Amino acid sequence: MSSYSVAEEIECKPFSREEIQRRLEGCPCLPSLSTIDKALKEILSNDDRMTSQIAEIIRRDPSLSSRLLRLVNSVYYGVSGTVKSIEEAVFYLGVRQVRELTLFTPVIEDLEKLGGTNLFPWREFWRHSIAVAVMTREIMELKKSSGDELNYLAGLIHDVGKIVMAATFPKHFKMIYHHASNIPENLLEQECRILGVDHAELGAMFLRRQIMPRIFVEVAEFHHQPGMVRFHPQAVAAVQVADLMVRHAKIGNSGNSSEVPAGGWTETRAWRILFDGQCEKEKTITLAALKRMLDRLPAILEGLV
Repeated sequence: MSSYSVAEEIECKPFSREEIQRRLEGCPCLPSLSTIDKALKEILSNDDRMTSQIAEIIRRDPSLSSRLLRLVNSVYYGVSGTVKSIEEAVFYLGVRQVRELTLFTPVIEDLEKLGGTNLFPWREFWRHSIAVAVMTREIMELKKSSGDELNYLAGLIHDVGKIVMAATFPKHFKMIYHHASNIPENLLEQECRILGVDHAELGAMFLRRQIMPRIFVEVAEFHHQPGMVRFHPQAVAAVQVADLMVRHAKIGNSGNSSEVPAGGWTETRAWRILFDGQCEKEKTITLAALKRMLDRLPAILEGLV
């Protein structure tokens, strides 16, 4: 570590939890997590919905419109020619993909504002986050779980503590994710040593202040320790498995440089929570389904971020 970073680490003394809580009071709210566009949500859940109606509402949001067209024209969808109209895009993508876009577009925009200009590969961070959201949804579907939107959003914001850290404790964030990255130390231990809490606990503290659904708080707090969850163990376990798979595939960048070995997720407590009791044939089918989605993710993400 350079003399500059040593001096900086001396300046970055860890805070007490009381001081951290006090500083979080100045952290802005995330309105997108508590209010999704009601008009669009109602139309998407209506059996008589019309593509033209959905398209008309999407046009009101330039950011959403742009993402929608980028997604439908990505290589993954293999559409011949360029899709230029929102109606065509909705037709090709289907209601489910449109619903996911309406969920994550405002969330990511809020989080981007929160993260600020702190030097960090944020685009790669969003790729990681969206990939984890997609894999979480895939895992929960294999479990035939309900709550599709909640599971997806939980995966999307599992690392919100890192964004809050960048916004509220920028010097500590810089020390952890820039200067101390070569230290052979677990990321969570490093965060606790330098800041006083790790990103998981910080994220949970932030989401509690936002009065968010319990599933979001538990995923943020325990996605590295699913065995400690009280209310949503399968959702938290799904996020951990998704996170490990995405990190192994090196899709995006979460800021965690620890290598994840192939198949390592099947040896975790999270995997046992989800799939304990599966016979070999069932396990093979499950792994094949997850691998297919993991292989498709880079092309999907190319149209989103």
